[in-house]
Amino acid sequence: MTVDIGELVRLRTQRPEAIAEAAARRTRRPLLGDSGRLMIVAADHPARGALGVGDRKLAMANRADLLERLCLGLSRPGVDGVLATADILDDLLLLGALDGKVVMGSMNRGGLQGASFELDDRFTGHRPEDIQRLGFDAGKLLLRIDYDDPGSLTTLESTARAIDEMAARELPVFVEPFISHRTPQGKVANDLSAEAVTKSIAIASGLGGTSAYTWLKLPVTGNPDDMAEVMQTSTLPAVLLGGEVGGSIEEQVGAYEKWRGALQLPTVRGLVVGRSLLYPADGDVAGAVDTAVGLL
Repeated sequence: MTVDIGELVRLRTQRPEAIAEAAARRTRRPLLGDSGRLMIVAADHPARGALGVGDRKLAMANRADLLERLCLGLSRPGVDGVLATADILDDLLLLGALDGKVVMGSMNRGGLQGASFELDDRFTGHRPEDIQRLGFDAGKLLLRIDYDDPGSLTTLESTARAIDEMAARELPVFVEPFISHRTPQGKVANDLSAEAVTKSIAIASGLGGTSAYTWLKLPVTGNPDDMAEVMQTSTLPAVLLGGEVGGSIEEQVGAYEKWRGALQLPTVRGLVVGRSLLYPADGDVAGAVDTAVGLL
């Protein structure tokens, strides 16, 4: 699909109500299909100021290019849906790309990449009432916990309340937890050791007044062989996140192999992957998405 930016701007200018109309007529589907698996393409990074892919610092800054990559990914067999912020989902609604797809709204994007307040991750994206009003299918939130940063407590509490509000509406919410720390240079880094991922799962699983509608969105541990033991920490269903993959084909292949093993575990129900599929090292979006689908 070639995205006509001029037409999108025309609709946004002259008929802003077209977005709500497109949401209202969108064909919906169950969260899980017959396979019981999920393959979601993620594109909520830009709203946190995270535009880089590998050594390309502004790879995701061209919105027409990003939308075309998303539309291509969504068109591939076996792709269930998309995770994104309101601006991107609004564009995809206007493009008619979300019919029959799972639509996940990204909820907290206030922890801007590189900011002093990065771990005080306010809910600046979709609210539970927005997800319900637009007829979307789920929400996703990020929970980074740094024991040395008081901002994590604010995020922890607001996460619990968001889980409660989503459960009250019987809407699934995907919680992406990390144990994090700041490097000597001040950059937030996520700890992917088995102990840290285990601890993050335990903390996230206990948030809110019920876990009935809570899913986990988890990284593969630094040592993939640790995943079997780590995933024994909770009975909540989980999907694997893509994480940052470098710019080489070898690193891309390595990521596939990590996912392949973890996808065999009983609580792991699928993949939610963004940049590594939308901006693969060889430039073949369709091929990268098809390979990921094949792992399921």
